[in-house]
Amino acid sequence: MIVIPAIDILDGVGVRLYQGKYEQKDVVASSVEEMALYFANMQAPYLHMVDLNGAKSGTRENAKIIVECAKKIDIPIEVGGGIRTMEDIAFYLEQGIARVILGTSALKNRMFLEQALNRYADRIVVGIDCKDGYVQAQGWLESSDVYYLDFAKEMEKLNVKTIIVTDISKDGTLAGPNYEMLKKLQETVNIDIIASGGIKNIEHIKRLNSMRLYGAITGKAIYAKTLDLNEAWKICKEG
Repeated sequence: MIVIPAIDILDGVGVRLYQGKYEQKDVVASSVEEMALYFANMQAPYLHMVDLNGAKSGTRENAKIIVECAKKIDIPIEVGGGIRTMEDIAFYLEQGIARVILGTSALKNRMFLEQALNRYADRIVVGIDCKDGYVQAQGWLESSDVYYLDFAKEMEKLNVKTIIVTDISKDGTLAGPNYEMLKKLQETVNIDIIASGGIKNIEHIKRLNSMRLYGAITGKAIYAKTLDLNEAWKICKEG
């Protein structure tokens, strides 16, 4: 399993939200670029970056910062937030981003998703952000009636290679991942799963690793210093 550090960007700075609530934020990196360089110097397997303003508005609001990071670091970056058009996808991939994450657009515009997959294949990752088991959109501010397992099965049929799964109620809480949700996904689809939300410490990493997931994203645990990334990578490598 790979463990991926996260930088969520709101109004140009790195923040952590609590359960996806924009009004409950902590600034964790006044310089996004410096934080990206820090993770690159640690040789993280990937860097997960989200444009939170873009996720809400549907436009690339923090793209300049993200692209500047891509130019200066030598580890792959995956980007989500505000990616709604083929132009958005092409912009990021042509600027050195390794893969893009489609969330709202994957849920609401199946034709667009199919077009993106046909053109870019495994450089397209789908984010499944859930609240009470149902997929959310627009920066987690809008609910749908689509159940996460049904959505995951649809993604598998479309040949999506990787999904990022977040239980919003766990995100930013350090209360532990939703293992039951992840286990049900593993039993339902044959697809690479990246777990996101709730990770606090090395015990959480050990348990996720034992589940043979493809990856896990962690943000707040790094900034709160409750998780040592080097220790997490070592355990996953040995496992």
